[in-house]
Amino acid sequence: MAGRLHISPLDLPRLLPELTTDEPLLTGANLAPRQGLSMIRLDAGRPHLRRAFWGLTPPWLKVLDHAPHCARAESLDERKMFAEAFAARRCLVPVSGVYVWRAMPRGKQPYLVTRVDRGPLLLAGLWARYHTTLSAFHDSMALITVAAPPLLAPLSDRLPAVIDADQATAWLDPSTPLDEARAMLNPASRELLGAFPVSRRVNHPLNQEWACGHPTGPMLRWQPAQES
Repeated sequence: MAGRLHISPLDLPRLLPELTTDEPLLTGANLAPRQGLSMIRLDAGRPHLRRAFWGLTPPWLKVLDHAPHCARAESLDERKMFAEAFAARRCLVPVSGVYVWRAMPRGKQPYLVTRVDRGPLLLAGLWARYHTTLSAFHDSMALITVAAPPLLAPLSDRLPAVIDADQATAWLDPSTPLDEARAMLNPASRELLGAFPVSRRVNHPLNQEWACGHPTGPMLRWQPAQES
C-alpha cells in the first residue's frame, strides 16, 4: 500500500510558487508511519508547508496505534474520520518516492516507485487536528490510496494518489466541490511513474542511509512499444 516513503530535498517553491514554507521540509531515505512528515495545507487561502504526525488522529481517537496511515479513495465516505477530513481538510505530502514490496519466491523484493524523471510527487492526503490545550495542538495526516496503474500492479495493488501541481490549489481548497476533488483521485498515468529495485536494507525502518533508495536494477517504466 504505502508503508514507507523516500523524501529527498525537493525544490518545492519551483513546483508550487505560491507555497509558504513555515518549517523546513522533513527529509529521509526510509520514512515509516508513526513519524513526522511535512504536509502542505491551505491556510488563509495560501498553501503552507507544515509538520504532521503520519497517522490520522482525530480528537476522539483513544489508541494511537489505531491511527490509520492510509485511506482508500473508494471508501472515504464509509468512515466518519475520513469523510469529515475529505470534505474540509485535504492536504498534500511532497515526496521523491514510495516503497513497495513485490512477492518473490525467495522473499519480497523492495522497489522504489518514483516519477520516471525523478521529479517530486504530490501525494493526496487528509489531515486532522488534536488540541491538547486551548492554544496547543498537534496535526496528523493519512495518505489516500488508489489502484496501481497496470504496469505497477504486479508490485503493489495500491499506491498513493498523485495530484498534479496545477490541481494542487483546487485539491487543498475546501470550497472545491467534492465531486471535483474525488475526480482527482485516479491511478497515475502510465507515463508518469516507474519503479526500480532497491536494497533489502530498506526492509528495516531503522536503516536511514540514502543508499536505501539507490537502484539495484533497471527502472520498470512504460514504453510506447508496450501499446497493444
